[in-house]
Amino acid sequence: MRLPEPRGPLTRALCTDLPAGTLPPATVELAGRTAAAAADPLGDDDLQLALAICYELHYRGFDGVDETWEWDPDLLYLRARLERRHTEALRELVGDLTVTDEPVDRQLTALIAADDGPSLSSFLARTGSLEQWREYLTLRSVYHLKEGDPHTFAVPRLSGKAKAAMVEIQADEYGGGSAARMHSELFAGLMHDLGLDAGYGALWDDAPAAAFASVNTMSLFGLHRRWRGAALGHLACVEMTSSEPSRRYSAGLRRLGFDESTTVFYDEHVEADAVHEQIAAVDMCGSLVAGEPALTADVLFGAACSLAMDGLAARHLLGAWEAGRSALRAGRALAA
Repeated sequence: MRLPEPRGPLTRALCTDLPAGTLPPATVELAGRTAAAAADPLGDDDLQLALAICYELHYRGFDGVDETWEWDPDLLYLRARLERRHTEALRELVGDLTVTDEPVDRQLTALIAADDGPSLSSFLARTGSLEQWREYLTLRSVYHLKEGDPHTFAVPRLSGKAKAAMVEIQADEYGGGSAARMHSELFAGLMHDLGLDAGYGALWDDAPAAAFASVNTMSLFGLHRRWRGAALGHLACVEMTSSEPSRRYSAGLRRLGFDESTTVFYDEHVEADAVHEQIAAVDMCGSLVAGEPALTADVLFGAACSLAMDGLAARHLLGAWEAGRSALRAGRALAA
């Protein structure tokens, strides 16, 4: 994967410094100024792409960037400054969450039921055009081409029943041992059928900040033991909320003339996530908080962040389409 196009002073500096093998103090200070000055951190292209670049070193890395950068202390310090602002923005977005004495699965269900975010799946099922579908897939490709990986970082941070339940869920994400059935591979096939470049990271330059904010949130939770509860809450929310939307997405593709060879990515989620819902909420999150009750608030925070990030992406896409413009980066639209 090549380094993406810079989107501001910080990403310009990182895309120069990392291949050169040096990280000047000025770049680290620039990260602090970027974080402090961001009025909308979750929508800030320079901040979110910089954070994504730092996190990607823990996934597949970049061509021309030495792999030793992954644990470079100066780069980790730079990343931490961005993470703090990102986390503050998440807390501001989701607001105060009430923890009750009810079982955590019921609290998760109530949190999901109270969500009033726009339904992107309903729009794409009923009226989404092929061009809008391609823009939606471009945004989602930042996550789905690595589907499973951000949450999987949390596995070694768990034990007992919670760990076993998470591994059961993640095994399905990776195709149950079949590379061709991995969800990331199924999504790549979907992209190919709609005429998009399905190469890993190939569409980063087209994707808006909302795409990176969503995946950065997952990476933040997965890569920090302190956020293991949030990682599980986030995953549980994904599993508890994706079955019906996936059914609608599949219907939208069929409306445009695509068959099951294309809709298989969503069809798989209709079946798998319906099974995973109870495993995620009861066996995984329930077991975690049974052993560590203090993590209940983090579980709910992770779930709330999942809902909020979906809402952020939906509002970005639907707002752009309602205004008659592309939802992708200005000047790089796949479809206007």
